[in-house]
Amino acid sequence: MESKLEFNTHTPEGITTLFADVILPLPLPKLYTYRVPHDLNDKVSVGARAIVQFGKKKVLTSIIAAIHQQPPALYEAKYILDLLDEEPLMNSQQLKLYEWMSQYYMCNLGEVINAALPSGLKLNSESRIQLNPDYNNNLMAFTGQEEMIIQTLLVKESLSYNEAAHILGLKSINPIIKSLLAKERIILYEEIREKYVPKKIKKLKLSQEYNNKVKLEALFKELEKKPKQTEVLLRYLQQVPVFNNPALNKAGLERISFINLLESASAYNTLFKKNVFEEFELIVPRFGEGEETKFKDIKLTDAQEKAKTEILDSFKSKETVLLHGITGSGKTEVFIELIKNALDGGSQVLYLLPEIALTTQIVQRLRKVFGNKMGVYHSKFSDNERVDIWKGLISGKLSFIVGVRSSIFLPFDNLGLIIIDEEHETSYKQYDPAPRYHARDTSLMLAKLHNAKTVLGSATPSIESYYNAITERWGLVKLSKRFGDAELPEIILADTRKERRNKTMRNDFSGLLVNEIKSALERKEQAILFQNRRGYSPYISCEDCAYIPKCQNCDVSLTLHMYSQDLRCHYCGHTQAPPINCPACGSGRIKSVGFGTEKIEEDIKLFIPEANVQRMDLDTTRKKNSYENIIGDFEKGKTNILVGTQMVSKGLDFDKVSLVGIFDADRMIHFPDFRSHERAFQMMTQVSGRAGRKAKKGRVIIQTADTEQALLKKVISNDYEGLYKDEIAERENFLYPPFCRIIKLTFKDIDRKKVHQGAQGLSELLKERLGGRRILGPEAPLIDRLRNYYLMDIFIKIEKDISLKAVKFSVGQTIQTFLSDKDYKNSYIQADVDPV
Repeated sequence: MESKLEFNTHTPEGITTLFADVILPLPLPKLYTYRVPHDLNDKVSVGARAIVQFGKKKVLTSIIAAIHQQPPALYEAKYILDLLDEEPLMNSQQLKLYEWMSQYYMCNLGEVINAALPSGLKLNSESRIQLNPDYNNNLMAFTGQEEMIIQTLLVKESLSYNEAAHILGLKSINPIIKSLLAKERIILYEEIREKYVPKKIKKLKLSQEYNNKVKLEALFKELEKKPKQTEVLLRYLQQVPVFNNPALNKAGLERISFINLLESASAYNTLFKKNVFEEFELIVPRFGEGEETKFKDIKLTDAQEKAKTEILDSFKSKETVLLHGITGSGKTEVFIELIKNALDGGSQVLYLLPEIALTTQIVQRLRKVFGNKMGVYHSKFSDNERVDIWKGLISGKLSFIVGVRSSIFLPFDNLGLIIIDEEHETSYKQYDPAPRYHARDTSLMLAKLHNAKTVLGSATPSIESYYNAITERWGLVKLSKRFGDAELPEIILADTRKERRNKTMRNDFSGLLVNEIKSALERKEQAILFQNRRGYSPYISCEDCAYIPKCQNCDVSLTLHMYSQDLRCHYCGHTQAPPINCPACGSGRIKSVGFGTEKIEEDIKLFIPEANVQRMDLDTTRKKNSYENIIGDFEKGKTNILVGTQMVSKGLDFDKVSLVGIFDADRMIHFPDFRSHERAFQMMTQVSGRAGRKAKKGRVIIQTADTEQALLKKVISNDYEGLYKDEIAERENFLYPPFCRIIKLTFKDIDRKKVHQGAQGLSELLKERLGGRRILGPEAPLIDRLRNYYLMDIFIKIEKDISLKAVKFSVGQTIQTFLSDKDYKNSYIQADVDPV
């Protein structure tokens, strides 16, 4: 869409002057008011996108939040440049949700809108050149290159920068443009376009003239001596019997598919030139045609049927139900039946998954049941594909969405059910940029706005969710048996301290694990090896002076990636070549320390050369279809060992996986965080659940230097209740969630001294306003410099009986007051509500 408007500012008699408050995709605390051009009075609507100019140069996509007749008191309202939508792109429930998110997560509404809108629904602007219509200086002299631009513009209305550069054969034309502007021979303007491009397919059909038997017979007679053209015509009529069903000819055939069937494309082209065939374009959704789908029946076991009935009974008195089902218990089948119920009742359904990796297998299963009534929404999809899903919901072609956390922003208008699978997963939390929301918690508000029901599913629920269920705020339903009576895997601890002493360790592999892998492969079975750290090794070090290369932007060591032959920062993306000699002392004795998924992959290929190994982590899954390809190869048996990070720990179901190996259990257990035991239990239990999911009992090898660790005993016995009992007692004793709410404030500045002084000052101010016992810190985080900014954290703990809204208001005012000090005008204070 193009916009290049001029407005008549005179108000015709009898026409109402309207104003629109718009949400700009900027971190602004207030809405901004624009004047509606009179010719758009009947078209403007709340929830539609409007093109507006903000400041001197910015042209932005805004969302209309309110329409009224009150001009702004403090500034003269600019005109809306244009509208992008005939119908609203957002509905009232969405706007209410976005408003709630901005208040709850202490950010600006513009930041929420920026996160909510797919890039394809935002504007793309490009400066263009045109002749100045007011130019009247005929005595001005122009260079040859300038004259070429002028002569082209006399023929063509406008040029883009790239077009002008192509004409002159230059890479940069800025000096020429600058000169022509100074001579007032040209002017610049912004061409505004939508990024979204609908998917089109080219089709062909028999021309209307030959939808007549007499004419068609005459055509065949004319083509008697042209067998290739006759063959094209016959081939079309075989697929499209035009006289039996004229509507089929109107629909036509996809051009590329039809031509691929022919021996001679040139014969078809000749008939097309003779107007025997017509061609036309059709806009089609990228997610399919959305045809009516007959749901595939799924037979539930008695345990699953009981769980489904209990959930539906709980819905009579509860809005939210937690389904606590052990790994492999068949929670997905229960979800499918609940989804069917909701769709049969005419409601929309949202099925949330924490990871894109999880969608691969589950989407295939769901697609078989729900067909093209189901849309999939995640970041690996292109901008255009995500816009198609957005518009598919608005049009009603889609009623069921499977997606990751950003799916909560979609334009649901009749949501009846939300399912949050693996609800304990930290992937549901958005860390940067704002809004720093948790999709699980936001989904509960989304459900409330729609009067919808919510089901949370997990084999290892978060402590907070289980507390809500135990205290009867939510319903609680349990699935305690594996599907098909499959047994839970046998979990064995490999004592790495003992093996190192006996010299049976092979690099980072215990002898026990290597032998178990070999045995599994001999039985034609598969293995999954889990290490929650990517790269080859966490860092490299000089053996003589202990020098460790660090990131130039962050206070963190650089991770060695052997495949790409670089040292890489996993926080800012900085890369550099590994040194041959130590930069500090010149020694050539540089070694890698620790291990990641890349090193495990290399080692296992060394120990078992006949193994087919693949790795699934962030480095190997950057491309759109990487997940599908890796999982597909493993499912088909092309790969027999899968090495991965937490991507392999949940939701995947493989018949032949009989062994799981877990590395670095001790690091997970002793991570400095009050949730470390909960997270370690969840991670190890989830990845263990990938083993022996069918008829055969699987085995899990956990490598540890402390075989007496109490948490590992709970993992072995699958004792979630024991974990919960210990954790909830400790949290109540030390006042941690669910017995309080936490707000984390991070003070950021490029000056280390200013950060320490500022954080201390802010902490003292908060203690005065909120009470000293509620404020923890300031303290430096584990990594206290990121992207050249130094960091200090302050934690605010708020009891459950205190108004969270009032505390946030007080904290917000304190931050504003503090940042108004000229010493801290370049500092940032970032709020994270309910950090995980």
